This record gives sequence, C-alpha cells and structure tokens, in this order.
Amino acid sequence: MDLKFCIIIAGPTGVGKTALAVELARYWGAEVLSADSRQCYRELEIGVARPSPEEQKGIPHHFIASHSIINPVNAADFEAYALDKAAETFRARNVLIVAGGTGLYLQAFLEGMDEMPVVPDYLRSQVRELFLAEGLPGLLAGLPYDDPFLTGGELSNPHRLMRALEVYLATGRSIRSYQNGPKVKRDFIPIFIGLDLPRETLYDRINNRVEQMMERGLLEEAIPLMPYRASPPLQTVGYRELFEFKDGLVPLAKAVEKIKQHSRQYAKRQLTWFRSRVGMQWFYPDSIEDVMAYVKVEMLRHQTSFEGIER
Repeated sequence: MDLKFCIIIAGPTGVGKTALAVELARYWGAEVLSADSRQCYRELEIGVARPSPEEQKGIPHHFIASHSIINPVNAADFEAYALDKAAETFRARNVLIVAGGTGLYLQAFLEGMDEMPVVPDYLRSQVRELFLAEGLPGLLAGLPYDDPFLTGGELSNPHRLMRALEVYLATGRSIRSYQNGPKVKRDFIPIFIGLDLPRETLYDRINNRVEQMMERGLLEEAIPLMPYRASPPLQTVGYRELFEFKDGLVPLAKAVEKIKQHSRQYAKRQLTWFRSRVGMQWFYPDSIEDVMAYVKVEMLRHQTSFEGIER
C-alpha cells in the first residue's frame, strides 16, 4: 500500500503561502486544497487576496471561489469538503498540498471537529444584531465574566465571539466545554511547513498589500456587499473598516490605516496559533529547495517506518 501525504503550508497572511503551494504542487504533480476561510467565497476577491488564475498557474485548486456568502460555511463544513477532496485526490495521487492560514480549518481537517450544540436561528440573528449595534464590547458583555473563552486569544475576532455568545445563550455553557473531544486518526500523513519572515519585513509586505488592494478596487468591491454585512464572511479585516467609512464613522485614510493595523494584528495571532502546533517546521517563503529537501526526508522517514512495520 502506498502512503498518502498531505503537505500542510501554514503561516500568517501575506507571507507567500500560495506561491510555495504552486511550486510544490507542480513538483509532485499534486493539487492544492485551500484552507482559507474567506477565499472560498465567490463575492470576495480583492479583500481576501484570492489567488488569480495566473497565480494558480494551471494547478487545480479547491475551496477557491467555491461558495457564496449567502450560505456561509464553517469549520465542520470545511472538514467534510476537504476530506471528500482528499479522498478523491488520493485515488489518483499520493500527495495533496493544503495551504492556508485558518488554523481552525486546518485543525478540523487533520483532527476532526468537536460536536457542537444546535443554535436556533433567532439567537443567531439576535447576536448579529447585537454586534452591528454595539460591536465587540456588546459581544463581550454578553458572556459571563468567568467564561473560559475570555482567557483565550480570540477576543478581537468577531466571528469567534459571536459563535461563543450563540452557544452560551443556547446552552448556558461555555463554548470551551464543547472543545475537548478526542482527535480523529486520518488515513494520510501530514507534513507541516510553517512560513514566516522577520517581523518588520512581514509587516511591510502586509502594508504594501493593503495599498495594492485599494488600488485594485477594494472599496468598489466592498460597497455592494454592505447589505450582507452581518454575514460571518464579512466580519473580515478589509471589509469591516470600509463599511465604517461608508457609514461616515471614519475618513477613508483612517479606514485604510485600520485595515493595515488589523491585518498585522491578525498575522500576529496566526503566528501565535501555528507556533503552538507540534511538528511545524519553519522556513522563509523563498527557501523552496530547503522545503523540498525537508519534505523528501520526512516522506522517506515515514515510508521506512511503514515498511518496517509491514515486515
């Protein structure tokens, strides 16, 4: 039996995951599965830095512009989608490239999702209306002071906070109490590649990318989406700030600076999450030969161990 490998490319926003994924996919004759919770939406392109057909360079990509903000997906949906695509890919190939910066989606794909309670639609609506009216402070005020969720690093993430409040209102329990299930054993072997840059370099890249997004028409992309602003996909850096501008709350220059600031903060949170993962090997994004050498060694190591077990 041939072993199946998933090469996981993770890291902060703007670091260069897409380019490396394409290089590795071309080398191994593989396809790419995105693990980005926003690039899957057809309506979002510029603001989520969705890779263009030219950037994809003829390599089949999955979970890119595959869904609509009208029917948002969550980590459990991604788990089902990703496992289906992986099974389909592994029928013909032994390697799949998985690239993205949404840690929860990667965790769902690799380890499975804890079973969460059903939240009535009216509660979801109430929580979204609360967020629109009072922002993050309103969501935080709705959770009990001793909720374990409040000790985590997700307090500036509106989507996570809304989900935590929904679960609390529906069950009277912290969302943390539903997140302790056993990990699932997958029938493929993950090889973890983390990408990072010196902090000043990364932040410069993020700032420049925001400027490029504005030049490409991010504001024009955001305006037609304002009627859907309560939808989870639009609780996203780049859109929230421009909605504030259109509401007359901040001038455009201030909104752009806030996008840069919030993008840098998001990158820092991503790095904190990925650095806590066991087995992540870190590289600069242009160290392609070093990445390939490491992946080959890991594949050989697992293959040798497997053959030893078979004997």
